[in-house]
Amino acid sequence: MKTLRPTSFDVAERAGVSQSTVSRALRGSPGVNAETRARVATAASDLGYVVDRHASSLRLKSSETLALVTICRPGEDRSAINPFYFALLGSIAAATSARGFNLLVSFQESEANFRADFVASGLADAMIVIGTTSNRAAWDYFAKAQTAGFDFVCWGSPGGAFHWMRSDNEVGGRIAAEHLVAAGRSRPVFIGPFRSPQRQFDERRDGFAAALAAHGIAPVVVEPPAAADRHAQGVAAARDLLAAHPDVDAIFAASDMLALGVLQGLKDAGRRVPDDVALIGFDGIRAGTLADPALTTLEPDLDAAGEALVAMALEDAGYSRSGTRIPVQLILRGSA
Repeated sequence: MKTLRPTSFDVAERAGVSQSTVSRALRGSPGVNAETRARVATAASDLGYVVDRHASSLRLKSSETLALVTICRPGEDRSAINPFYFALLGSIAAATSARGFNLLVSFQESEANFRADFVASGLADAMIVIGTTSNRAAWDYFAKAQTAGFDFVCWGSPGGAFHWMRSDNEVGGRIAAEHLVAAGRSRPVFIGPFRSPQRQFDERRDGFAAALAAHGIAPVVVEPPAAADRHAQGVAAARDLLAAHPDVDAIFAASDMLALGVLQGLKDAGRRVPDDVALIGFDGIRAGTLADPALTTLEPDLDAAGEALVAMALEDAGYSRSGTRIPVQLILRGSA
């Protein structure tokens, strides 16, 4: 009886990596670190795997390219995308370039352009997904793609089915609360979506509430009304909040874009920031520095995020493919 020769998929299973990583490791790609390359070589040796040189141009071909999918809202102008994602894209591009790889960027918004086969088609060696979680259809598509065997990692994600990375959101919420308490604020509010698939909003709220509870303070929690974007939601949320709770003296908004809308809403109502109401956002976007007053924010280490996402996508040893957290720091500016 003829014995089947081991394949690169067998090597991948034994080494605990994907087949594309086996391909990169065996051709000496700079995108694979020494530890992973050694693990693949050991697995190949143990199995007696020998590269078929006749087919190596196909099986071991590496594009030296990473694919980055950015999910948008349907019909959204690309210039209106949350600037946080452009900043994250820049960090991923820098980390990709440092590996000697190219970056293929795909903006996707609907069934007309959903695509997850960049690795399977040979266009890329690995794939990263970022972008808004408000596009449910897109995330449903990628959830099905991952179940079907298409491999990728993502920032945020609306559920546990994905290989994900997030900011250390709960810690950020606690930092915001402690800063406001230390500043003598006693009537704090959290503004952020309740039913968003964006789990990080819940984590920020939970950390904020837990830290305040330790001081005997229960925050008011406000869900912004539906609107065209986060900024518009923030303007409307501030209006509704002041009508219901005119004595508010501090606000922690779930994102910077939401906070910038809240700032506008407070100004429209004649409230002074930070004299009457202190305001803190989350994300560290550059637009916050241009506000008046400049926005105090929790800023994730985006350089670390870019490097870690690329390392996760390329299956570097030492990087968990799910549950990685990126540290955040409080950037004090004029609003709090």
